[in-house]
Amino acid sequence: MEKLFDELIPILDVEHDCILSKQGDITVVFEARLPEIFSLSDHDYEAFHQTWVKALRVLPMHCVFHKQDWFIDSLYEPDFNRDDNSFLAASSDRYFNERPFLDHRCYILITKKPPGRKLSSSLFSNLIRPSLVPDQTLDPKALQEFLGSVGQFRHILETSEFVQLKRLRQQDLLSSHRKAGLIERYCYLHQGEQDLMIRDMVFEDGIQIGAQHCQLYTLADAVDLPAQCGSKNNYDKYSTDKTKFSVGFASTLGQLLPCNHIYNQYVFIDDAAKTIRRLETKRLRLQSLAAYSRENSIALDATNEFLNEAISSQRLPVKAHFNVLVWTDQKEKLPELNNRVSSALARMDAVAKQETTGAPQIFWAGIPGNAADFPMNETFDTFAEQAACLLNLETGSQSSLSPVGLRLGDRLTGKPVHVDISDEPIKKGICTNRNKFILGPSGSGKSFFTNHMVRSYYEQGAHIVLVDVGHSYKGLCDLVNGYYFTYEESNPIRFNPFYIEDGQRPDTEKKESIKTLILALWKKDNEVYKRSEYVAMSNALTLYYDFVNETDTFPCFNSFYEYLSTEFVKVLQTDQVKEKDFDVSNLLYVLRPYYQGGEFDYLLNATENMDLLSERFIVFELDVIKDHPILFPIVTIIIMEVFISKMRKLKGIRKMILIEEAWVRRDAA
Repeated sequence: MEKLFDELIPILDVEHDCILSKQGDITVVFEARLPEIFSLSDHDYEAFHQTWVKALRVLPMHCVFHKQDWFIDSLYEPDFNRDDNSFLAASSDRYFNERPFLDHRCYILITKKPPGRKLSSSLFSNLIRPSLVPDQTLDPKALQEFLGSVGQFRHILETSEFVQLKRLRQQDLLSSHRKAGLIERYCYLHQGEQDLMIRDMVFEDGIQIGAQHCQLYTLADAVDLPAQCGSKNNYDKYSTDKTKFSVGFASTLGQLLPCNHIYNQYVFIDDAAKTIRRLETKRLRLQSLAAYSRENSIALDATNEFLNEAISSQRLPVKAHFNVLVWTDQKEKLPELNNRVSSALARMDAVAKQETTGAPQIFWAGIPGNAADFPMNETFDTFAEQAACLLNLETGSQSSLSPVGLRLGDRLTGKPVHVDISDEPIKKGICTNRNKFILGPSGSGKSFFTNHMVRSYYEQGAHIVLVDVGHSYKGLCDLVNGYYFTYEESNPIRFNPFYIEDGQRPDTEKKESIKTLILALWKKDNEVYKRSEYVAMSNALTLYYDFVNETDTFPCFNSFYEYLSTEFVKVLQTDQVKEKDFDVSNLLYVLRPYYQGGEFDYLLNATENMDLLSERFIVFELDVIKDHPILFPIVTIIIMEVFISKMRKLKGIRKMILIEEAWVRRDAA
């Protein structure tokens, strides 16, 4: 017989951003943002578990904690209309377009039952008694006390920094003309807020919502539960014999279950003293019957252990229930879903129980705000510590809101996510600097990842100075029209460290780098220059740039060498500088190979690629000269001068220096 949904729905209204049921139950709803999967350590899992236990303890009596995790098969949809979409970014968007992934939403619903409310069971549910009248009117004082307890619950979770909670308001809970609310989305199994299709509910042969065929699997009996539970479990795929990789204990029913499903977790908090008295009565009854049955004897021992732990360890006794609702629009896929859920529970060392008779009542109790009408015969006694082990603790990989970062792929599905590995870790206190070290064997993808990272930062406005060995970044440099310095016989590497803009004078950093370069060319590694030589070089550079501005000479090593051999020699004679203090003849002789006509006359006299300060992408390819005793030290000094100049002068702009093959193992001869 058909019935109208409006006649059966147990929700009366939404007032003060709380769901009010027809039985007088008050429900506060939060949307929770959980930690990303594969991001917590063993210590984090234990701390997170204890946080849930503390939060459950502050909830008042006659309260129901209902955690509802939605996992929906979705497709990745990039934004093709971005103004900053480069060629590589657009190609990436096309490649990842419609990549399937599991979208996760987590809702925490806390329900306060009115005193004296009758408990429900599989045979006595508001699904089969539609005419409901609240037993009492709402007391404003009682509402404020309940909201105070909920506030403590929220404070404990948020101060742990594992969870972020957002209170859902009336517009989020109820549907509007163009948006489905949370209650409607659950009742009709909507894929999202824009899914406005109204569907029939059929409970004759299982559960069918429109064209969606559903199956319900429960953990409602202590016999079916894992023999041991904890805050975490080993993830065999990423574990080895020596190292264990941990995920949440119930993650196999969450992000690791790849299908449309809802994981419902219920914890019923009642009068602990009353629960102890009920169990004491049960213990006495079992004690009198233990002699007649081994099962009674075992049950007596289990009840004794439960009571002893409750009293000695001050545990909070609760009732709990956990279920997984899966659905598909293709009925022939139901056996495959059954295998997936069964194997997921088996990995937890639990036994899957497919609900048939009681499935409609359990599904009906899952309506947001109706958790107080859950059939209590489908629950089991436990402690808050054990119940918290079966909560889903993780969500999928989430994109960062930071404007800085790069696109990476989710480990489970390959869905692109925007990740900030520079600023966010510092803000969160994970690290104290932005340095990165990329380590891996040959062929592991170091250069591929580095190309992607450098390109991402370049498109976000960063200045890149890259020291390459092996031409790994030639293509990227050509794509962005950067400067590419490399050594070839026909086109050797060229620089001009003396170049400055017309009418300008070199700053202290510039002069120091030039002095370091000249002294490196002049002296051997084991030679120490004298103070008088350093002063003479400082005077020579100062007078040389005065000479450049006065005579309109092009600044380069050739003109500097000519100035030393002509003008500066006269200055030394005028100042009567002795040869032992500064041997200018020796300096000119040693520097002669770098002057016009010398062996390395090309090295320091470049006439192009002058503006390295404003150039955002510079690559120094050192593969040929990395073992050269003369060229390599000179190029290294110039590279540092370029980057230091950017560091000092480009305020408020992100800079990056990247050294390829920074750590090279050299076998002993």
